[in-house]
Amino acid sequence: MDAGPPADAGSPADAAPPAVDESVDVPTAADMRHLGERLAGLLRAGDLVVLSGSLGAGKTTLTQGIGAGLGVRGPVTSPTFVIARQHPSLRGGPDLVHADAYRLGSRAEVDDLDLDTDVATSVTVVEWGEGLVEDLAPSFLQVAISAAGAGPASGEPGSGDQDEVRTVRVLGWGERWRDAAPAARRAVAGRVT
Repeated sequence: MDAGPPADAGSPADAAPPAVDESVDVPTAADMRHLGERLAGLLRAGDLVVLSGSLGAGKTTLTQGIGAGLGVRGPVTSPTFVIARQHPSLRGGPDLVHADAYRLGSRAEVDDLDLDTDVATSVTVVEWGEGLVEDLAPSFLQVAISAAGAGPASGEPGSGDQDEVRTVRVLGWGERWRDAAPAARRAVAGRVT
């Protein structure tokens, strides 16, 4: 994964370094879900999370943890064939909008999904959204998942439910993540206080 958003992301974060740049090795699918739950503790309505990684890297598994942490109606499953799913909150918090941009080829196709209508009131998580959705919000979390010790594109495809060590890199872009950087660092490292 690049050290920053794509040059055409349209985000005000383009020129600044990320406020959060943390990596953690995640040995099991259960640990990936726990990381998602910890990240959910930071997320609020209006937050955008952009996930990248090879097929089977654990993007949906991480999102399942985010959904559990937010307390949304589930189950949270891959939205590959439906493109986007909305999971309402069961406890009065933000809904989870879980989208998959894998089959989308352009920003125009992303615009057709009207994700921007839900961004302000929901936590929006987009798998395969890198380079397509960053301009939906002025700040966003970029999360890349790869096989531990491998480059971003060289991880072996596998099931996100299998226990295979992954490296997760979390980058926080924009003012929202500058303000939340200490808490984000603790959450990624597994220290929630």
